Amino acid sequence: MALDGVHLLEHIQTPALAVVRGQVTFANAAAKSLLGAHIVSQDVRIAIRNPKAVSVILDERGGRARIDGLSVGGSVWEIDCHVVGPGERLVTLYDLSVQASTARAHADFVANASHELRTPLAAVIGYVETLLTPKAGGDKATRERFLDIIRHEALRMQALVEDLMSLSRIEAIKHEVPSDDIDMATLAREVAGEFREGAEVTVTANCESAMIAGDRGQMAQVIRNLIDNARKYGKPGGPVTVSLEATATGWLAIAIKDEGEGIAPEHLPRLTERFYRANTSRSRAAGGTGLGLSIVKHIVERHRGRFDITTRLGEGTTASLMLPLRKD
Repeated sequence: MALDGVHLLEHIQTPALAVVRGQVTFANAAAKSLLGAHIVSQDVRIAIRNPKAVSVILDERGGRARIDGLSVGGSVWEIDCHVVGPGERLVTLYDLSVQASTARAHADFVANASHELRTPLAAVIGYVETLLTPKAGGDKATRERFLDIIRHEALRMQALVEDLMSLSRIEAIKHEVPSDDIDMATLAREVAGEFREGAEVTVTANCESAMIAGDRGQMAQVIRNLIDNARKYGKPGGPVTVSLEATATGWLAIAIKDEGEGIAPEHLPRLTERFYRANTSRSRAAGGTGLGLSIVKHIVERHRGRFDITTRLGEGTTASLMLPLRKD
């Protein structure tokens, strides 16, 4: 038989099946892990409960097909069926879930970025066109009000473009481990000092210095973004606390805490997604682009650290970083 050597597929990582006259006669370890060890000796229509996959396997010409949900909901697979003899099929399965997820994420990103830019751009065009009319353009108070709105929307677009470029730069070098010496205690105090108006920002530390290997500009961006978020979404005029703790286990814990109304728990898993907002109207009113926490997450991961957000409704939110301290 043409499938006599099929057992050579036992140790490959790609799920592979031998099907003879509609019955599964062999499944390697990867296929058993995917579909269950019980599939051997079963009718293929029972072993693979996917009509599209079964149709390809039973087709006298074999072929390929893309199928959804073979392993778990949302998974995407390609089935490749080769006819190797009369009634004999060699079936291999390729997991395309990561590629499909990446493609969806890219498409969503482009769509969201386009939407976020289109909204302020439409406002700018609308108000400019109105100003070009004799009635609106000739009234000083109306003209000044419209120009102020145009400036606000233009600044919104500028902030979004800057964040998009920043995210692109971070992703381009995400595999390059930064190596400059950075004293995070000094850096945190410097960045906190930039916020002179509004909520008071205080910095506390259990050490004189906290040295890490990193990219100074990116780590300043992380602290700046998190303090800015705490001021925007915390209690109006309320305090923002930045605390640093060097641990005996070789990690630096940084926490930025506000005393705002907090975030509903269902939003927490998605806060670092691009353009995700727990409160869309409030975020846009505050000037948020929806990219700040995504930028923070990417920078922290580049520095081999961890990022987390905890919150209590009515009590506030804490954004926490864990970064490896530089070894002497």
